[in-house]
Amino acid sequence: MPNDPVVHVIDDDDAVRDSLDFVFDTAGLPVLTWESAAAFLDGFDAAEAGCIVTDVRMPDMTGLELVEALKARGVATPVIVITGHADVPLAVEAMKAGVVDFIEKPFENQRLLGAVRAALARPRSGLTLPAAQSDKERQEVAERIADLSGRERQVLEGIVAGHANKVIAYDLGISPRTVEVYRANVMTKMRARSLSELVRMALLAVPVTPP
Repeated sequence: MPNDPVVHVIDDDDAVRDSLDFVFDTAGLPVLTWESAAAFLDGFDAAEAGCIVTDVRMPDMTGLELVEALKARGVATPVIVITGHADVPLAVEAMKAGVVDFIEKPFENQRLLGAVRAALARPRSGLTLPAAQSDKERQEVAERIADLSGRERQVLEGIVAGHANKVIAYDLGISPRTVEVYRANVMTKMRARSLSELVRMALLAVPVTPP
């Protein structure tokens, strides 16, 4: 149907584009594929409902640069970033830039489909939640953070600052393995299913002031 929301897949890898085209088409989701962010920007209709699934590391324009270009144009279409080179600083940068999810390759198809369906269900008016809903979620996140131990909060702060485990370990005077244990505890207590969700929760509880 012409008014159905479209999933836009942007990746410079032909095999990845073909694979994701098959995944979304099989799931009954209209899909368009683009070989570069520039090609997408040239052909994208901002008035069209949908979401964007983009690789983060691409020639000429990266996925995060694409996000900034969309924001500059006032486009609120939700963006999901996928990458084969995931690291903590990159995930934090992506979430602070406003992407709705950050998924590391290789990923399960259902994980990506779930993220896309959640993105498509967001209010058409933009990326922000209604005030009452946002306040409710912020309170829930604050309560979860309050249940963290002092050391777990320190690890969470390190993650949101974009620090790798070994950097957090050095700063806290503990081993990287111990940081991994605390990080797992934080994920469980915060009920975060992914690093991007954890970062989004933390940024929601303590909003980042734009420079």
